[in-house]
Amino acid sequence: MQARVRFAPSPTGELHIGGLRTALFNWLFARHNKGKFILRIENTDTLRSREDFTKSIIDNLKWLGLIWDEGPQIGGEYGPYLQSERLPVYKRLADNLLKEEKAYFCYCLPEELEQRKQKMQKAKLPPLYNGRCRYLSEKERKSLENEGMKPAVRFKVLQECELRVKDLLRGEVKFDSKTLGDFIILKSDGTPTFNFANVVDDALMRITHVIRGDDHLSNTPRQLLLYQSLGFKEPFYAHIPMILGKDASKLSKRHGATSVSYYRKEGYLPWALINYLALLGWSTVDSQQFFTREELIQKFTLDRVNKSPAIFDSQKLEWMNAEYIRKTNIHELAELVIPHLRERGWVGEKIDALTYKKIVRISELEKDRLRVLSDIIKLTDFFFEKDFPLDDKSVEKTLKKDYVYSLLKKIKHEIEKMDLLTQDGLEEILRRLAEKLNLSTGKVFHPLRIALTGRMTGPGLFELAEVLGKEEVIRRIDRALKLLIKESGGLSNGRTPDSGSGSGGSSPPPPATH
Repeated sequence: MQARVRFAPSPTGELHIGGLRTALFNWLFARHNKGKFILRIENTDTLRSREDFTKSIIDNLKWLGLIWDEGPQIGGEYGPYLQSERLPVYKRLADNLLKEEKAYFCYCLPEELEQRKQKMQKAKLPPLYNGRCRYLSEKERKSLENEGMKPAVRFKVLQECELRVKDLLRGEVKFDSKTLGDFIILKSDGTPTFNFANVVDDALMRITHVIRGDDHLSNTPRQLLLYQSLGFKEPFYAHIPMILGKDASKLSKRHGATSVSYYRKEGYLPWALINYLALLGWSTVDSQQFFTREELIQKFTLDRVNKSPAIFDSQKLEWMNAEYIRKTNIHELAELVIPHLRERGWVGEKIDALTYKKIVRISELEKDRLRVLSDIIKLTDFFFEKDFPLDDKSVEKTLKKDYVYSLLKKIKHEIEKMDLLTQDGLEEILRRLAEKLNLSTGKVFHPLRIALTGRMTGPGLFELAEVLGKEEVIRRIDRALKLLIKESGGLSNGRTPDSGSGSGGSSPPPPATH
């Protein structure tokens, strides 16, 4: 039998990291076993389901490369794949259960059920349905319906029955039917409950293996009863452990971002996210960390899935993403950062050859410092903004030193004589000036770096200057000189290196004439 698995998200919110891991394990299982991966949207929660969430789920799965064989936008033999389009199917099968007296109409109001539930919980009793409507006569039912009561359909649970779930990860798990109580399968508005729709769809879509989070394990005995009553063959089950935060509690927003859309927007590479999530609850014998698509498909098996919960570590994910960025072809990386530059307003929709060449070079310079693609904004603002801010500490510590004004004027003069600013040519100029002025190279390089970038750290000084070009480098030096003149009181009386041994002299800087 060909393996058929499914991912069945409910579009009541963004795709969650935990849901993505479930989708991934199903996708890998299908690909490893040359089976089918089905996407089904469980959108019968009419109050909370939204079309934009459905679109986001589909877009994110496509972005990650987890393409389904059957489902929305693709179709398939066992559709439709949106539960909202399958309501007649659920009604027909619920009617069959009613005719066979395996289910009954329930007229209890939600408010009544909630009150009973609270009373039982206060009495420390399991909040099970008391069977009030199970034994209503035909006359009593008609009377209630004449009053305008719209009934739900409730499934009859056999008493004194032991249910055994054969789980591929946990072995046999036993449940006592007395702990279940009769449960609703069709609401009064005609929409199915999760357990009923889940069983009907899995059976009719020929699902062979249900791989899902272990928070669904408690649903399984009810679903087994439905399989048996409907005459369907039950699938194999594998309930994978939950993903927890670092404090060992269920992963939630307090642990940081949990939606896939966030990681996509921040600039995580799709395969880096896939690679990391594959290792949450699964591993190879040799503890391999990095996988190609083909390797992951080849090596993934359910018997290597851990039985204990996995801990989500955002720092490790960021580290892995940075590793993948470093392995990315430089032109591909440039294409990946362009949307972030565009969103910031630094480049337009159309990018000319000269601008593209600049982006490629900037990507090359910053590649090793990128943790996520969106880091390109904070790392490269000085490449795109003419009036970028200057770091106050760097200005005070370095730019306002007594020799800097005169040094920057000399650097500017030398650059003006260059036909074309190159990194080798600039390096030669700066080293020659350092030797001539009896200064360390650091005392020459650092002031120029701050003048050009506003900060002490960043890519190589000569490389970034070459990207900026001769005219822009001169403009930025002029900007720094004007700043020093404006704040001349902080220039230690304006002493310059050419008036003595590198730090002597007392003449103030001349007025700006450039």
